[in-house]
Amino acid sequence: MKKNIVITGTSRGVGFELVKKLAEAGHEILALSRNTKPTEELNLANITSISTDLSDMNNLDKVVDFIENSWKKVDILINNAGKLINKPFSELTSIDFEEVYKVNVFAVAELTKKVLPFMPEKSHVVTISSMGGIQGSMKFPGLAAYSSAKGAVITLSELLAEEYKEQQIAFNVLALGAVQTEMLEEAFPGYQAPLSASEMADYIFDFSLNGNKYYNGKTLQVSSSTP
Repeated sequence: MKKNIVITGTSRGVGFELVKKLAEAGHEILALSRNTKPTEELNLANITSISTDLSDMNNLDKVVDFIENSWKKVDILINNAGKLINKPFSELTSIDFEEVYKVNVFAVAELTKKVLPFMPEKSHVVTISSMGGIQGSMKFPGLAAYSSAKGAVITLSELLAEEYKEQQIAFNVLALGAVQTEMLEEAFPGYQAPLSASEMADYIFDFSLNGNKYYNGKTLQVSSSTP
């Protein structure tokens, strides 16, 4: 059955691959990213690309306008966008923390809040976190802002699953291990991840469409290595 799916962070990496795979499967996609060129160049009629700076909350009003005027409902929201700053803690400024939290936490909360009124029963909100946000997992130095933000959205999703369970809207988190993306290469040049963006997108594709039948308020660790 065709779904209306909102995805953030769609210009590259896992988000771009997800847009491609879900659109090719016949779903209606709203792709949100500052750079809309990659998704526009796919030339698929069922993809709408809106240039969105998630760190600016005012940008989210145009998303609501589109949903109100064109779709009326949203079946799946995938909070995929992420910002990573790799610096020793002693060098991380309050501005760095704010920038990372704006995209990885505040935008997730704000966009979810704006989309929820359009979500019917059996809808699914999937938030992409990181193994770095899991308590007890191996941590990488330099990611104090990023990994702590990824931990915050795990708790946020657990709370929302509780608050919206009577509406039968499911909230789940996928804590990803290392994936070979441009963001990883920028932060850790030369590091070789075990999975490609396309392979990870295959997993998220299935989970976003079906995971809410089996899970709610859960965080799944999508990583082939032990924490």
